Amino acid sequence: MPLFEYTAKNASNGQIMKGQMQAQTRDEVVGHIRKNRMILVNIREAPKQVKFSLGQPGIKTRDVVIFTRQFATMINSGLPLVQSLSILAAQTENKALKEVTKQVVFDVEAGNTLADAFSRHPKAFSGLFVNMVAAGEAGGILDTILLRLATFLEKNDALIRKVKSAMIYPAVIMSVAAIAITVLLIFVIPVFQSMFASVNMELPLPTRVVIGLSEFLIGYWWAIIAAVAGLVFLIRQYYATPDGHKNIDRMMINSPVLGDVIRKSAVSRFTRTLGTLISSGVSILDGLEITAKTSGNRVIHDAVMESRASIAGGETIAAPLERSKVFPPMVISMIAVGEQTGGLDEMLTKIADFYDEEVDVAVGALLSLMEPVMIVVLGVVVGGMVVAMYLPIFDMMNAIQ
Repeated sequence: MPLFEYTAKNASNGQIMKGQMQAQTRDEVVGHIRKNRMILVNIREAPKQVKFSLGQPGIKTRDVVIFTRQFATMINSGLPLVQSLSILAAQTENKALKEVTKQVVFDVEAGNTLADAFSRHPKAFSGLFVNMVAAGEAGGILDTILLRLATFLEKNDALIRKVKSAMIYPAVIMSVAAIAITVLLIFVIPVFQSMFASVNMELPLPTRVVIGLSEFLIGYWWAIIAAVAGLVFLIRQYYATPDGHKNIDRMMINSPVLGDVIRKSAVSRFTRTLGTLISSGVSILDGLEITAKTSGNRVIHDAVMESRASIAGGETIAAPLERSKVFPPMVISMIAVGEQTGGLDEMLTKIADFYDEEVDVAVGALLSLMEPVMIVVLGVVVGGMVVAMYLPIFDMMNAIQ
């Protein structure tokens, strides 16, 4: 979508303002400026810039979490809305979020609601964020909603970090093991091979296997890299399709060890998101739609959307969730009780708190299981290679004796 730069004058006080807006056409930007009772001075399409930078910072979840907590604190302290946003724009370290905040200040000063201003920046503020802010503005409880939103984002970010930690540790260990084995095969094994060739002796089977692996890696390293890159590309292309997305997500959630962590984190995220939205005044149908979009798992998404369709048809939430066979029976039972008693939001929050602790336990169990397994596997592979190289040396020593 094109990015337009414009200069406009405030009709009431004559103040000149500059800003940027993404829109399909120039007329859409002009209409937006006139709607905000401003006089257009100049407009042009922003030049496309090619930036060559390593690790150019975008807007990360952690940045939004800090922004929301600071914003909620200032609003609850009685600071005016625009002043709070201006302070955040001045002190935010992330450059991308700083520009977004400045644009939000401009839109709010132009007469837009805070939710509308946030909604123009979907890369920074999700649909959940925008809908909760809109509910807070409509109900006159923006300060309470912002505190609730900040707490939700902090807990959600902590949950994501736990799941990532469970995945990063084995990935690092496997990467180190792969590098160590590659170095041995490329640099160390050929030295032993030349030494054995000089004595012209028959090599044991394990030694021949290791030497064969070394020769294959040295001779066809480019084919191995191409095969790995091609496999990653094919998996990514398959994951981009609806069926592929659903099948891979289902495989991940049903995997033996990691699946338990993924399933429990998905349940925690679903219940906390929906509970927070309902308690903030968002309708149950809108809440389910937002929860499905932010679930991060296609299997969970489909189950929640089926539940939404059943509610629109007059059924309960619990029945379609039970049919999906994704959520544990305890979760289904507690949701059903919450529906019957009228305390669904409180029940969902209790489920989320319980499964947050379950994720902690599952991550701890996963890490405690992976560590000895990785050490054993690495020891067997590297130790096996070393023994295979020393077997001919032992044979030579026995022959000499």
